[in-house]
Amino acid sequence: MNKNSLSIVILAAGKGTRMKSATPKVLHKICGREMLYYSIKESLKLSDDVCVVLGFEAELIQNKMQKYFGGKIRFLIQDLIDFPGTGGALKNYTPKYEKVLVLNGDMPLVQANELEKFSTKEAKIVMSVLDLPNTNGYGRVVIEKNQVQEIIEEKDASPEILALSTLNAGVYCFAKEILEYYVPRLDNRNAQKEYYLTDIILLARQDSICIKPLFVDIEGFKGVNNKLDLAKAEEILCHRIKQSLMQKGVSMCLPDSIYIEEGVEFVGECVVENGVRICGDSQIIHSHIKAHSVIESSLVESSDIGPLAHLRPQSVVRNTHIGNFVEVKKSQLESVKAGHLSYIGDSRIGSGTNIGAGFITCNYDGKNKYETIIGKNVFIGSDSQVVAPVVIEDDCLVGAGSTIRRNLKKGELFVTRGEEVVKEGFFYKFFNQKS
Repeated sequence: MNKNSLSIVILAAGKGTRMKSATPKVLHKICGREMLYYSIKESLKLSDDVCVVLGFEAELIQNKMQKYFGGKIRFLIQDLIDFPGTGGALKNYTPKYEKVLVLNGDMPLVQANELEKFSTKEAKIVMSVLDLPNTNGYGRVVIEKNQVQEIIEEKDASPEILALSTLNAGVYCFAKEILEYYVPRLDNRNAQKEYYLTDIILLARQDSICIKPLFVDIEGFKGVNNKLDLAKAEEILCHRIKQSLMQKGVSMCLPDSIYIEEGVEFVGECVVENGVRICGDSQIIHSHIKAHSVIESSLVESSDIGPLAHLRPQSVVRNTHIGNFVEVKKSQLESVKAGHLSYIGDSRIGSGTNIGAGFITCNYDGKNKYETIIGKNVFIGSDSQVVAPVVIEDDCLVGAGSTIRRNLKKGELFVTRGEEVVKEGFFYKFFNQKS
């Protein structure tokens, strides 16, 4: 589709009180990104004129979206006092092109290939319709001879109208001239004192303008109104993400148990086992992520992680084995083995180094974080600690149970052990028992 033929406006001014949260509705996240992000992302596939209408917490929302999209989108601030409602959102909106697609910012599952169908249908007004019997919360759409006759809000509907299965999904495509003519004619003479976009349908039908229904699927067009809807939407989107990755060659064991966020990138042949969680802008390259491991905004290349390992943000792991219950935070590991029960934070570790079980970098003194640098071919014995800042040069040996508080020079052996104390029969004396 030619991006120079369609304008898209996304309505995102509402507070979303049913979310029961101080966070604006469209900033609630699914799969790591705000709901509004997905509507904008899909819209930009179809148009170079995407406008987001904001109201509640407008500056906060605008700043969040500009981090993703920069100047690719424009914003319009709705006057929520004088012109509230979906119709009021368009009072000061001017589209660039002759066709205008109107979306809602709380539809994170909508996809560009479905939206494109609106602009290809020949009619001055095309509106989305769901065919779902016994679904609450939607206005009913009266259709005769393949034309929309009327939209009746659920609270205003008679029992006969409520029995209709044709529901308003809330997405419209208007000819520019329709908006220019009818938006100024909207009024707020209703119980909510709001300007309704749906009133354009009523006014247009009174003028005998053809309004075509476009039947759509509930999965893509269902709005998110509460935390339950949010959870269901995330489940669907996560499934889509994993399905796409598997089609591109990523192997997954029990994929329904795996959580992968938007923005995670896989390169080459990768394996992800059950219970894994991969978040943020992580990149996994030719690697094996084992069961129940967590990776956050990290790079993993030619490595195996887990099971039950945790890479926290800003970790870079290459050609490395990270084993059970190892936590890595903001560290760079190159050709390292860390097999068991370790915490590696704010560190740089060179190739050939082996990290024994129970090793800890003591990187925080209560006020500041400090870095540990470990060179190549270093052997760190089990149950050892580094009190950062410390530099351990290449080819060093650290004995088990050592606490390192100073730098080690190349080739050194470092051992700290207390004097052995042995007292025969002490157990029985301590517990007042006979041997």
